[in-house]
Amino acid sequence: MPTTKKENVYFGLMMCTGMVIVMTLYNLVINDLIGTIPFKGILMQFVLGFAAAFLLELFIVGPVAHKIAFLLPYDKSNSLYVILALSCCMVVGMVCLMSLFGLMTAYFLNGLSEGSFLDNYAMITFKNFIFALPLQLIVMGPFIRFLFARFVKSSVMTESGSVSKQ
Repeated sequence: MPTTKKENVYFGLMMCTGMVIVMTLYNLVINDLIGTIPFKGILMQFVLGFAAAFLLELFIVGPVAHKIAFLLPYDKSNSLYVILALSCCMVVGMVCLMSLFGLMTAYFLNGLSEGSFLDNYAMITFKNFIFALPLQLIVMGPFIRFLFARFVKSSVMTESGSVSKQ
């Protein structure tokens, strides 16, 4: 887990990259858009989605999720509980806001096909939530924490160790 602002930024970059790649592909598949959108369009959606997700995570969802997660009544001395609480709070916040981002993007590109804005938002949020929560808890969260501990934390420890030896 990140312990400094710098580590928090690296962790956020890593998590957003993984989640945005998988969630972009998921949304393309469930909306039957694979093969209909050119690669440049998919790449542009990824870049815009990544930028939105990272900014939301860094400035809005991350801080709010941390506050909520630490207000919940559970044993905070158990790091697994802390990770699960933070992950669940992050998924709820990110799904709500990124589903809105996706819906607005689709609306501006194609307009709404059927139903009201609120109905479409509820359906998109539900579909994204049922995929994002297990993805975060079972796949992406553990994988990114492993990579973070392996590459970011170890390089920070190496840097601090070499500084103190001089």
